[in-house]
Amino acid sequence: MNCTDKTQFSMFDVKNEQRTKFVLCLTLIMMIVEILSGYLFGSMALLADGWHMGTHAAAFGITLYAYHFAKKNQLNREFSYGTGKVSVLGGYTSAVALGAVALMMCVESVERFFHPQSIQFNESIFVAVIGLTVNVISMLILHDHDHDHDHDHDHDHDHDHNLRAAYFHVLADAITSVLAIIALLVGKMFGWYWLDPMMGIVGAFVISWWVIGLVKQTSPVLLDKQIEQGYEQSVKKAIEDAGGMIRDIHIWRISAKHYAASLRIQAETCQDAKYFRQALSHFDTLNHLTLEVNSRG
Repeated sequence: MNCTDKTQFSMFDVKNEQRTKFVLCLTLIMMIVEILSGYLFGSMALLADGWHMGTHAAAFGITLYAYHFAKKNQLNREFSYGTGKVSVLGGYTSAVALGAVALMMCVESVERFFHPQSIQFNESIFVAVIGLTVNVISMLILHDHDHDHDHDHDHDHDHDHNLRAAYFHVLADAITSVLAIIALLVGKMFGWYWLDPMMGIVGAFVISWWVIGLVKQTSPVLLDKQIEQGYEQSVKKAIEDAGGMIRDIHIWRISAKHYAASLRIQAETCQDAKYFRQALSHFDTLNHLTLEVNSRG
């Protein structure tokens, strides 16, 4: 059982990190273009698409910062349980900020239902198409990224999950861009100006849904919430099968995918902590384990 959370960084990881940085740069540039264009051309659909890209740019940035920070401080003993909560804290902070953005978007969109503004449809559609093109390019980059994993089985699975998540973030951006283009095209052809603020409201709800999900994922980790019952019962069963009885147990997350545990065990005979640690060795997510073993004798 490892007592420290050490991450191995290969050349493959460096290559993946560089690709993710490139996608982040594309996303940030397009986000700024769409937000500015949305205000300039009067399109809430374009504005919603830009802010939606912002939610995923934040996710990319958090992932890259956490990767860099963890690599830099992996041997720093000032972090008692490692640096796994850095990305969790960043995710929670981004969720709070983006929740405020979604609220402002919703309020402004509702206001435009009652006070419509002129929309420069041609310019807005042009920018939205560029945004969709950037999303497709980003998806191709991350898809190649994911394809490479199939030929490298030594790649860290947690990091691969981050890449898959990044791919689906960009896919969601592409879908939002398509909806914005449809709203602008229909609005231009039929004069349905109400479709544009409606897309702003839809975008606000999409961002809110993402924000709520992120808060639900991150807040239990930051509050050291006890792990789910199924995992805890599996640990208890492993100890009981090894001849011990749990008197006190605490298991909590120290990162998105790593746990710490503190157990007080009543041993049937003279088993020691090393014995029970071995009994829990197949729980590969338990990176920090503290055992207190009391013998009946």
